[in-house]
Amino acid sequence: VQLVESGGGLVQVGGSLRLSCAASGFTFSDYAMSWHRQAPGKERELVASISRIGSSTAYADSVRGRFTISRANTKNTIYLDMNSLKVEDTAVYYCKAIGEYVYWGQGTQVTVSS
Repeated sequence: VQLVESGGGLVQVGGSLRLSCAASGFTFSDYAMSWHRQAPGKERELVASISRIGSSTAYADSVRGRFTISRANTKNTIYLDMNSLKVEDTAVYYCKAIGEYVYWGQGTQVTVSS
């Protein structure tokens, strides 16, 4: 089983990034998926989640209206489109698969500079 995040990097305040999480080794469409983030010295927090077929999404208050989670079950991939980025969005971003088992990716760093 693998969850591989990509797309992180350094961006200025107000900029945009698209994160991807490619899954393998399990039946992707059987799993709800989510993005989480962890900033230095802080606990990991839920950013956004999406149901198995993408019909339902949910967001943390801090990102609602700026971030969009989506999935492509034909590609075994989820995405996180991040717009209007703020310094406080700086964190390591992780994807998570929730189903019969729980799987985590290794994370990708997002740094927003002022």
